[in-house]
Amino acid sequence: MTHISICVGSACHLRGAQDVLLAFINLIEKYQVAGKIDLEGNFCRGQCTKGVVIKINDEIITNVTKERVYDIFREKVLEGDFS
Repeated sequence: MTHISICVGSACHLRGAQDVLLAFINLIEKYQVAGKIDLEGNFCRGQCTKGVVIKINDEIITNVTKERVYDIFREKVLEGDFS
């Protein structure tokens, strides 16, 4: 199972965390992989100046925007250790 955690703390919220979360939800639905992905919101990862901050499995990814979500999803989930 792939674990995706999106920071929804105040700094990330102001930088578009809601849009990032919705983009991931839409891709999970589009590719019908809901049973293989654990998606959650969390608070502060201590990198507030680099938000939106997400974590996929053990990898922290910073400066995430809704425009970057598809590329991240494709690389880390669809082409990654997703099987």
